[in-house]
Amino acid sequence: MMARWAVIGLGSLGVAATVVPFIPSDEWWIRIWDFPRIQVAVLLAVMLGAVPFSLPIRRRRTAAFAVALTVALGWQIFAILPYTPIVATEAKAAENCDQRSRIRLLVANVLKSNRNAEPLLSLLDRLRPDILVLVETDAWWDTQLAPLKESYPYGVAYPQENGYGMHLFSRFELIGPEVRFLIDDYVPSIKTGLLLPSGARIDLYGLHPKPPPLQDTARRDAELMIVGREVRMETAPAIVAGDLNDVAWSRTNSLFQEISGLLDPRIGRGPYATFNANWPFLRWPLDHVFFEDSFQLLHLAVAGNIGSDHFPFFVALCHRPAAEAEQEQPRPEPSDVEAADEAIEKGREEETD
Repeated sequence: MMARWAVIGLGSLGVAATVVPFIPSDEWWIRIWDFPRIQVAVLLAVMLGAVPFSLPIRRRRTAAFAVALTVALGWQIFAILPYTPIVATEAKAAENCDQRSRIRLLVANVLKSNRNAEPLLSLLDRLRPDILVLVETDAWWDTQLAPLKESYPYGVAYPQENGYGMHLFSRFELIGPEVRFLIDDYVPSIKTGLLLPSGARIDLYGLHPKPPPLQDTARRDAELMIVGREVRMETAPAIVAGDLNDVAWSRTNSLFQEISGLLDPRIGRGPYATFNANWPFLRWPLDHVFFEDSFQLLHLAVAGNIGSDHFPFFVALCHRPAAEAEQEQPRPEPSDVEAADEAIEKGREEETD
């Protein structure tokens, strides 16, 4: 009897977790169910397998319950399937690359309460990235990161005590770096040009919008759409990197890609979950690096534990303009443009409330 009610209860929870994200709302308690799709899919699969052993097989209610589980499981698989090796990659791998056109980038949420910088510094010694985008940095972290200036002569520092501090370190010359506040006046982002050793100029955007558990997602979505629209309008090749507090398979992430035209290296490779480093069975991809189709992928990895609740995300790229003919850039439909405009308007309206 207990097994029967456990299957009904957990199976119903899985179905509900699948249905709730269809509600057209920015409320955090709705949007948060975009995150654990892999975990919900596993739950649904286990409950579906348990139905013949726990419930009366010949009853219509059992059949209806099994159908509900099957449909929900199918939808979850459909949502996460692009982030598996089963499908074709969106960002193609570079077969060879001029050393002067290579970019090694590391994104890391250091966790403001983390007071041990040594794991991060050791990781940097091992990976030797060209660009670092670090978030949740405060005054303590600003002091700990100061020695990096010897290896990274260019940078932007904006430490804060509110969990939204940000640091950018670069081996490449920065062109017109600026700290911007696109929605909230206490949530910074960084935009800068980068001069590669090849002589090419690219744009880099560093982001860390607010996470859903702290409020609804309207402001987060608006910030992403603002940047996506700006990327589409700019002529320089762009990279967008940071802790976006959104999963790869969310509707907002998909819309951001359509609006910006940027590629996601996870598609066709795997989820590469970066959060939560402390919960082995509850992890999802929150840290991202998107890039235009003039870049190809050299390497993609989730790096080791640095004492944060996020794992660092490492991406190595090759800037190769000829790659534009080899990769398909996401393109927005008129409805996508309208949805992005609405998201920006709604986020700005909430900002003034």
